Amino acid sequence: MENAFAPGFSSLERAALGRQAADSAVEDDDWIPRTEQATINGIIDGTIQGHYYLVTGEKGTGKTSMILKAMSRISGDGIAMLEAHGDFEIFRIRLGKALDYEFHEDYIGGLFSFKGPRDTTPLLDIERAFNQMEKIALKRQQEVGKPLVLIINGTHFLRDDDDGNHLLELLQQRAELWATSKLVTIVFNSDEHWTTERLLRQATRLQVISVRDIEKKTAIESVKNFRAKAFHEDVSTQILEQVYSKIGGRLRFLSHVAKSPDMLKTCDSICQKERQWLLDQCWILGKEMDPGAENHQDICASAMIMAKALIAKEKAIMEDKDYDGRLPQLPLHEARELVTNAEFLKALDHINIVTIDSHSMVQADSVAMQNAFRTVCSQPGFDEHLQETFDRLDELESLARTRELTVKDLWGNKGFRAVVESKKGENKDMVVSIQGFSSEPEDG
Repeated sequence: MENAFAPGFSSLERAALGRQAADSAVEDDDWIPRTEQATINGIIDGTIQGHYYLVTGEKGTGKTSMILKAMSRISGDGIAMLEAHGDFEIFRIRLGKALDYEFHEDYIGGLFSFKGPRDTTPLLDIERAFNQMEKIALKRQQEVGKPLVLIINGTHFLRDDDDGNHLLELLQQRAELWATSKLVTIVFNSDEHWTTERLLRQATRLQVISVRDIEKKTAIESVKNFRAKAFHEDVSTQILEQVYSKIGGRLRFLSHVAKSPDMLKTCDSICQKERQWLLDQCWILGKEMDPGAENHQDICASAMIMAKALIAKEKAIMEDKDYDGRLPQLPLHEARELVTNAEFLKALDHINIVTIDSHSMVQADSVAMQNAFRTVCSQPGFDEHLQETFDRLDELESLARTRELTVKDLWGNKGFRAVVESKKGENKDMVVSIQGFSSEPEDG
């Protein structure tokens, strides 16, 4: 296991670093300054100790890139990294590979039908690996005076159920203990808000690093300087303002646009993709909705409610003289009140329609998505179509709550008498009588 933390990179780390190099083949993304990079450098090289960290933010804001850059600075010394997965067995294998640890040993229990180590649960194997890792950390602390660093990338890929919470609880317990003793610093990296909520419940030494979009002034200056350096082009402020109004300060969008020959055309392409993603995932079906689509359409209708609310909020903040192009936000509790179900917002966060930051504020996932909201909600007949969807959902919900009672064999004078009462036999408030009648015509 000591080899896992020696200078150099594992195959997984080399693959991640190679991916970063491929993404920045034209020019390294250092042309966009990041205020969080210095903090992450200190965490990864071990100079900042005594805490564990959750690096959170929207997809494409540069979280993983900053971590990989920090690893490259020190050649991976004292660092292990793995990608999270919802399946315990796969997570166990990836952890073993990252720590250079095998979850088996020689035993003779099979001769007597005893269970061997492979028959234990994945959580027990992970706990055993951490026990061994702790010994390595103690030795390193005595020799170097710095903690080991374990990076768990993509924490949101863990399942948000009882099993996933048990694994996250195990990881957090170790993170709290090791942060107190300064043996190991665990860094969680996540795109979704549910991991923040889950970790904050039991956190005492957790620090959340929120990685957001680049501010308008910094983004415009960075793109202008890059175009001058790479293309020898003096881009006008008007064009740069248009670029920012279309894609905002999202790092992956800025990097793509700045390196393209026609920036405005690339911006339009990005906005079109975001708009199509919104329609593919969340378009409402109106009054012809099939009953089987009710659950999915609840989420789609919630997306449109949030879109209209964020557009209204945007109009309000644009009246401010100090408006700097920031996205409109709603407090999480107000957003939940609008959509009537907290699970709907979690689903929208999962598919990158909205995002929830570490301060429990809800906004569009990106400036391009906010533009998609504006385009979709301004379509002719949209409000009527949305209302028809609501009416159809109400109708389906009413049908689901309606029960049909069929009574047979009531020929002649036969009948039934039903009394509605409480469980204890009290409060007989309602009596329903059903009396049959003869199908034969009466005489004379």
